[in-house]
Amino acid sequence: MEIRSFSDSIKKTLAMTLFAGSALSFSSCDRIHEDLQPCPQGVRLRFVYDYNMEFANAFPSQVDCLTVLFYDNDGNYVTTQTNATSDLADENWRMTVDLAPGTYNVLAYGGMECEQSSFSFTSQPSSIRMDQLQVELNSSSLTEPIGTYLHPLFYGRTEVSVEQSDLEYKDYTVYMMKDTNNLRIMLQQVDGTTIDEADFGFKIVDDNTLMAWNNDVIKTQNVEYFPWTRGNASPGELTEDRGETTVAWAELSFPRLVITNSPRLVVTRKEDGYKVIDIPLNNYLLLMKSEVYSEMPSQEFLDRESRWKMLFFLRNGYWLQTQIEINDWIVRINNTEFGL
Repeated sequence: MEIRSFSDSIKKTLAMTLFAGSALSFSSCDRIHEDLQPCPQGVRLRFVYDYNMEFANAFPSQVDCLTVLFYDNDGNYVTTQTNATSDLADENWRMTVDLAPGTYNVLAYGGMECEQSSFSFTSQPSSIRMDQLQVELNSSSLTEPIGTYLHPLFYGRTEVSVEQSDLEYKDYTVYMMKDTNNLRIMLQQVDGTTIDEADFGFKIVDDNTLMAWNNDVIKTQNVEYFPWTRGNASPGELTEDRGETTVAWAELSFPRLVITNSPRLVVTRKEDGYKVIDIPLNNYLLLMKSEVYSEMPSQEFLDRESRWKMLFFLRNGYWLQTQIEINDWIVRINNTEFGL
């Protein structure tokens, strides 16, 4: 019995000695021995894009390149980290950045590092302060009469800090939002008459090509966005006297929608220039918001949703201003409270 107690005492003493030695060895990287490498200091960043109507993280599946800018607490440029590899598709991937002790502002952009990017910085980030940073739509994306599909752009911002006493990287999450939209417009004659997309012109008019460091849209001038693809299709419905019903469609790609702007959707009849449709786009898209999200602010809804569908019913080339289908919702226009 005494031997067992003595053995246990030795084991306990050895364990405590080993623990103390291990602790000393671990802490030794923090300035105890000058000849050892210092402990890693900085941040480990996770990127999440769940600011969508699914409320689910779509970053791994939608963001294919990443640019992350670091500024000190006074807004001075510190460093840039980029990644355009398949690592971004891994849910477990993290960006590790070495930083000296201090507080930093982090600005993240998804989609700008890609070869096919539709946006760029107006000035080199390293040459300006954070509050001078601006992102603009490339002029090559504004072509007429053929539009351009905009490479998706994402934005995120957060603040991180590194303490002098930190012995490892600190974990932070950067939450992203999407700054690009796609709208699919469909035109259908109510009586089933054949309709041809070539007979119509489609465009969106807005002032949203320039964004500030905090993602606010900076007004400059109105521009026109034209379809990047268009065509005719059939929903498979048959009429008694005219055969199969046809639908004309077009898709337009454009940057962030903000409630402080007044974008318009315009559809014209080419033969005489008559405006078949000329409506305030934001107002109509907001009609789609389900009562499930009735408490959601209008700007949040416009930011969370990015893929839109609108179906207009025509009679003899004129829009029947009675109803419109937006995504999966039928809206009766005569019940709206805003004017055209």
